[in-house]
Amino acid sequence: MPHALLISGSLGQGHDVMAQACADSLHERGWTTRTVDAMALLGPRGSAVGEGLFRWLLDLPGVYDAFHFAALRPGTRVALLAEAAARARLVPRLREVLAEQPTELVVSVFATATAAVNRLRGSLPDTVHLVLCTDVTPHRLWVQDGTDLFLVTSEVAACAVRRYRPEAAIEVVAPPLRSAFYRPPGRDRARDELGIPAEVPCVLLMSGAWGLGPIARTAEALAEAGPHVLAVAGRNQELESRLRSAARRQPGLHVFGYTDRIPALMAAADLVVTSSGDTCSEARAIGRRLLLLDVVQGHGRDNLQHELELGHADVTSAGPEEVVRNALAALGRPAPTPSAGASPDAWRAGFATALARVGLADVARVDGS
Repeated sequence: MPHALLISGSLGQGHDVMAQACADSLHERGWTTRTVDAMALLGPRGSAVGEGLFRWLLDLPGVYDAFHFAALRPGTRVALLAEAAARARLVPRLREVLAEQPTELVVSVFATATAAVNRLRGSLPDTVHLVLCTDVTPHRLWVQDGTDLFLVTSEVAACAVRRYRPEAAIEVVAPPLRSAFYRPPGRDRARDELGIPAEVPCVLLMSGAWGLGPIARTAEALAEAGPHVLAVAGRNQELESRLRSAARRQPGLHVFGYTDRIPALMAAADLVVTSSGDTCSEARAIGRRLLLLDVVQGHGRDNLQHELELGHADVTSAGPEEVVRNALAALGRPAPTPSAGASPDAWRAGFATALARVGLADVARVDGS
């Protein structure tokens, strides 16, 4: 059986979702896979420092914007030095992982992994390296010499890759989704399971696995304004505690921590209020209008603008009053029909084309035969 190594990164959940989508598609074609976390490969200290630095940058208004647009995007010396430090830790650990099993394919879905894999290409002459990035403008560290094919989800992203490698091989694919989003429950069934009355407006409020922004105050203000609110705290336990406290004051506020019920929550909602990211593709697949929280700096600004261009979306500042006002207005606007991403066919076709372009179509075996 052919084998693939998928390299994710535990900053948020989006990278893991992309890695799982690739793994699912490869399994369907008879491959075995292994997924590793680039942050974990940095070691306990390196992982803690990397995540702590990223959170610190996000917590200071404008600082991550400055780093992203002035350093990461042009690939300045500061950005390349940070990359080199991470690469020095990753390369020996990736070499050990790759030595454990013959690997025909490596898929990087985390920018830090890209340079480390390509540094090992000399010792992996028979291994193909794909990079999958769902950001609308991949920055310089995503685009490295040695990558065989870049998978992106828009023509804008393809242009961003060509900024750094004009001759790069690129495949534009449909955004992959978690498998549950291809078979979500209907609105009535979802509401019945969640205890939401059929006739009331309902808003899903979430902001990534970290729960960025004033989610607790916003959730309470929204529920006080009338709609039922499904508020998801993700892995942010402090936020979950504040939400549960607010729910004791607002019976229309329904609180969830880290949950795999997002497809049902989206199906029950009339509006999805969220930060820019892969959640937007999930909401579009179910056919829900978006209200985007402007809380993710750097690449999040670009992704937000792209979502607005796609339509059936509005944007709001993160203050509770602004969110409530915009949400109530958005509830009166038409919702989209489910996007092409509602079916896995578009992603599967794009991924199959990508494998064919790098000479792996004949290696893949449907149903393991």
